[in-house]
Amino acid sequence: MNVTKNFQTGRLHSPLTFLLALFICFGAARLGSFATTPNLDWYATLAKPAFTPPNWAFPVAWTILFALMAISLWRIVRVSGGWIAGNRTLIAFFVQLLLNIAWSFAFFGARDPASGLVVILLLIPAIVWTMVVFGRKDAASGWLLAPYLIWVIYAATLNAAIWRLNV
Repeated sequence: MNVTKNFQTGRLHSPLTFLLALFICFGAARLGSFATTPNLDWYATLAKPAFTPPNWAFPVAWTILFALMAISLWRIVRVSGGWIAGNRTLIAFFVQLLLNIAWSFAFFGARDPASGLVVILLLIPAIVWTMVVFGRKDAASGWLLAPYLIWVIYAATLNAAIWRLNV
């Protein structure tokens, strides 16, 4: 079996492609946590709006969302010719993923809700773009990202309120 050729054409659908999708998505989560975790004490000192969820809700929500992102990515790789084979669909996914990581570094790492707000306002259209391009190839792949979009819109609202309350 030619692993390189199978990797490029997406023939390694299961389980390798799925494991790689999980690794990519949860690797991004881990990168974001490098900025978030050391700054949770700072976050605790901020004034927050009444609609702020309890602290335990964030890791639960993000674990579910990153799992859905991984499933979406896995499905799109399977239907669109692999990871490498001219798969421009993946550009949108990786742009939104980089913005997701960047938000953690802007909001938590820099301890700057204003910068976080700028990044998250760029993240929202990037997720929509990803949903659209994924949906053109596989409707389920696009719709799997809908909870992520909803959560990020909520997070943007929360980010804006935190910024406003702490200026």
